Amino acid sequence: MQSLETTAATGLASAGWLLIALPLAGAAILLLGGRALDKVGPYIAVAMSWLACLLGIGIVIQLAGRASDARSLHLHLFSWLQTGDFKLDAGLLFDPLSLTFVLLITFVGSLIHVYSLGYMEHDPDKRRFFAYLNLFIAAMLTLVLADSYGLLFVGWEGVGLASFLLISFWNWNPAYATAGNKAFIMNRVGDFGLLLGIFTMFATFGRIDFAGVDAGVQGASKGALTAIGIFLLVGACGKSAQFPLQAWLGDAMAGPTPVSALIHAATMVTAGVYLIARSNVIYTATPDARLAVCIVGAITLVYGAIVGCAKDDMKKALAASTMSQIGYMVLAAGLGPIGYAFAIFHLVTHGFFKAGMFLGAGSVMHAMNDQVNMRRFGGLAMVMKITWVTFGLGYLAIIGIPGLSGFWSKDKIIEAAFVGDGWRPWVFGGAALLAAGLTAFYMSRLFFMTFQGKARWTDDVHPHESPLVMTIPMMVLAVGSAFLGLILGPTGLITSWLKPVLGETGEDHPVIPVWLLMVLTLALVLVGIFVAYRQYWAADVPINPPVGSPLTQAARKDLYQDEVNEAIFARPGVHLTRALVYADNKGVDGAVGAAAALIGGSSSRLRKIQNGYVRSYALTMLLGVVAILGIVWVVQ
Repeated sequence: MQSLETTAATGLASAGWLLIALPLAGAAILLLGGRALDKVGPYIAVAMSWLACLLGIGIVIQLAGRASDARSLHLHLFSWLQTGDFKLDAGLLFDPLSLTFVLLITFVGSLIHVYSLGYMEHDPDKRRFFAYLNLFIAAMLTLVLADSYGLLFVGWEGVGLASFLLISFWNWNPAYATAGNKAFIMNRVGDFGLLLGIFTMFATFGRIDFAGVDAGVQGASKGALTAIGIFLLVGACGKSAQFPLQAWLGDAMAGPTPVSALIHAATMVTAGVYLIARSNVIYTATPDARLAVCIVGAITLVYGAIVGCAKDDMKKALAASTMSQIGYMVLAAGLGPIGYAFAIFHLVTHGFFKAGMFLGAGSVMHAMNDQVNMRRFGGLAMVMKITWVTFGLGYLAIIGIPGLSGFWSKDKIIEAAFVGDGWRPWVFGGAALLAAGLTAFYMSRLFFMTFQGKARWTDDVHPHESPLVMTIPMMVLAVGSAFLGLILGPTGLITSWLKPVLGETGEDHPVIPVWLLMVLTLALVLVGIFVAYRQYWAADVPINPPVGSPLTQAARKDLYQDEVNEAIFARPGVHLTRALVYADNKGVDGAVGAAAALIGGSSSRLRKIQNGYVRSYALTMLLGVVAILGIVWVVQ
């Protein structure tokens, strides 16, 4: 990481605490205001989110006007923890990395707030829903603006709480409540890894603030840095649904669709990528931990792509796609200095086109009586033209059509993956290239099954376009899907902006010429589109899915991830719990019960001696005296 001059916050940055306070206040007002705010409450939430967005834009403009090595402002909030020689202050860090996330969270999040006004219009609990949205925005901003791993963890847990509340928002449905619980529990596994990382930092550096940890990296042992890197990776896997903690993401689609767009496309699931990028000084110093990051990213990007090829549930197909695309980001972050900036670049563009597609899915559900089975769609392009066009731009962006956002961001990751010596560029680059072809297939499959071909609608639906309050956010996100990559990529704007935090991207060259990689990638994309066209547009799509190959059957069941988790963790855990309960009942409780029975039995027998007859007491005393005399006689 470049050396940054961190100075006290001035100007708008001195009021940067309002970025968190505004949506947090919105959540408090809506939750405490009661039914009186049912009508006006959602608009309060929308206003708070947009105000935070405008403030974030102002701070970005302020920092952009400073020299590159001075784009880091620190805002002290209060003294937080102090014990002995250890002291930790709570503060906010405004630098190019944190502010990139601030803009993404507040801008895309505010658009989703607006969209939700239409989507949740008839929900009787919409006030509570918008309160949770504001709470999520506040927690996510705390996570990315924190100046220490301690405060980051507070935001991390706040995001986990808000996501649980939103995923299980319709908790009257047992399946939705279960999905929320599953996401919450699996994220706690990752959170434990993050906590271990923070504890190891404290043991190694005696500090857990970013500046202190970064300054101490050079003097730390390689083993300690590797351990910290692995623990942080576990935390990232839980929050970003990466292998092996990815099983919760598909089930999390049970929540309202705006939740999927906000949490599972643009913001929360990218928190793990942020954690790795923020810890770039640690990862740059430990190649072993970076290798583990690359392996996790490569496995997940192929895993998610395979699962996405077989899903008939529109939202679950998009969830699998999200898992795969975040795998690209994690892979890029694991490549070190040549990939950090490209990971964030793809994160930003993905936030736009994937959020747009999730909102498009919500628009389709709005028109199709909340159906999600793509085998009962088809032919919607003619009756939902705005949704078709906006979703289509997101689809073309994610598969990497030249000129659109995904082409500029994802292809840079593929190029970076082919940099290096030995087996790594061929394995990691090959995985990235394979996933590009699979992405083109499953996204084309989704688009064609939904919007093209013959209509396969059920009799109770009458498709129609969504209202403007829903389509306008989709249009804005579609514009970003089309042009954001062009603005940030070829101009070098994103890499130069992030350079003070993430360093130079380097000039290393792939083992395959860049022009040939571009040709291979585009060829695989075109093959994926063609295969999907033959199967899901030119041919009739059967309403009932065919049995398919063993791989297809496995992909429909998420490659048996739940079965594996149950076999390895759940069942042994149940048996261990039963064994411990048995040992407790028969061992600990049994020993205590036996001792109690012995004392109780003995006391009941001894109690018979106390019969109230003087002659019995005299006889007992006589026997005692005789016994004592006998003992004395024997001893002498």
